[in-house]
Amino acid sequence: MVSSETIDLLKEELPVEQESLFVSGDVKTGLVIVDVVNGFCTVGAGNLAPTMPDKQISGMVDETLRLATVFCDNKWPVFAFLDSHHPDIPEHPYPPHCIAGTDESKLVPALQWLENEPNVTLRCKDCIDGFLGSIEKDGSNVFVDWVKTNQIKVILVVGICTDICVLDFVCSALSARNRGFLTPLEDVIVYSHACATFDLPAHVARNIKGIAHPQELMHHVGLYMAKRRGAKVVSQVSF
Repeated sequence: MVSSETIDLLKEELPVEQESLFVSGDVKTGLVIVDVVNGFCTVGAGNLAPTMPDKQISGMVDETLRLATVFCDNKWPVFAFLDSHHPDIPEHPYPPHCIAGTDESKLVPALQWLENEPNVTLRCKDCIDGFLGSIEKDGSNVFVDWVKTNQIKVILVVGICTDICVLDFVCSALSARNRGFLTPLEDVIVYSHACATFDLPAHVARNIKGIAHPQELMHHVGLYMAKRRGAKVVSQVSF
């Protein structure tokens, strides 16, 4: 287990300056929800779900619900990724998870109402990076089209896992923006309290021959890497 002293030292050496964000209708902002599905968030729901109640994950779900409610009340655009895999196509190095058509690949109960909201675009993805998972067979990209159609200037990114699916998507979105593929997008913002990752302490990982993944440490690393790639990180979102 990583000690709190070690994590504090890391945060000093790899600081992540966080701002506050006020969202209004003056700047076209889209909410991007990454993989807030049962298979990653609901206790006992699958191979990669938490095995017991997890404060960081439940806090992320609560904040995502708060944001989604305001965005839908105002008819602002929302894009939600749902991790969804074909049973015969594994995603190494992870065990089978979020199999298409199962409850694992569905939004958590608190967010399932989003399926019926007209301002919400749902996208099932079968890879870590949602940007790549948005590419259609004809080469078009559902996420890129969503940005352009809604003339979005800012995306606010939330979800799980901070250092894996969230980070990969953020990095790809930033690269696409920098290359001019996401006009008129200007800013990619990560909301730290509405992101979470999983916890796999070293002693548990050794017993299952897995890779250690201490939650608080890797959450911070994910935010740090997003910041290094050019995203803004905020610790508070108000309306």
